[in-house]
Amino acid sequence: MKIDLTGKLAIVSGSTAGIGLGISKALAESGATVVVIGRDSAKVEQALASILHDVPGAQLRSLTADLGTAEGAEKLFAAEPHADILVNNLGIFNEVDFFDAPDSEWTRFYEVNVISGVRLARHYTPQMVNNGWGRVIFLSSESGVAIPADMINYGVTKSANLAVSHGLAKRLAGTGVTVNAILPGPTFTDGLEEMLKDATAESGRSAREEADAFVRKARPSSIIQRVADVAEVANLVAYIASPLSSATTGAALRVDGGVVDSMAI
Repeated sequence: MKIDLTGKLAIVSGSTAGIGLGISKALAESGATVVVIGRDSAKVEQALASILHDVPGAQLRSLTADLGTAEGAEKLFAAEPHADILVNNLGIFNEVDFFDAPDSEWTRFYEVNVISGVRLARHYTPQMVNNGWGRVIFLSSESGVAIPADMINYGVTKSANLAVSHGLAKRLAGTGVTVNAILPGPTFTDGLEEMLKDATAESGRSAREEADAFVRKARPSSIIQRVADVAEVANLVAYIASPLSSATTGAALRVDGGVVDSMAI
């Protein structure tokens, strides 16, 4: 099986770090031209350098914009009016108790985690339909199915990603444009490492060991009993972005290490 995205333009939101950066590398390695986007120009440049280091000769474009805002989205649309592949990866998370999260925090999470992807999909899918081919991928989470008690506002936005993805897939039925959601579980990213830095310092374990211990404690239903690597998520995205996945749409595709009971979705 050869994933060949030569000639395809891929837009990956939130692509300067973590899963978004890993997805950008996987798509570039498969031959796509990838648009790397972030709010910080220095981080965008670092991401470009990282991709080129791992994928020499990668075809890349870049933009500095905050896609969590309407203004940032319009800046992207002006710079890149069309795309063949859209990966809505942009998202934020934190641990905050339900009773400590004000309306403004709920609104902020909804704007960044949900509305950003809605804006981009609304803009890019009509041209995909005209072309008779396209891929739209929403990065949801196992937290969208098994809402964590300490991240309820985050989990609700990830549930919304699932709903938008499934509904849009049905809206685009028969057009050649597929829409799917990817559900990562705990993944070894800079964000998770930062979240666990105090626990890592206290335990004396390595960051990876602490992350694996976190999974066993906080997600005991995990079958693999460890965090996933970014590449393990990115590889699934690359397949779903490819012509090989043409019969997969409206799906919630798990790469969560078995955290969620398979009967739950």
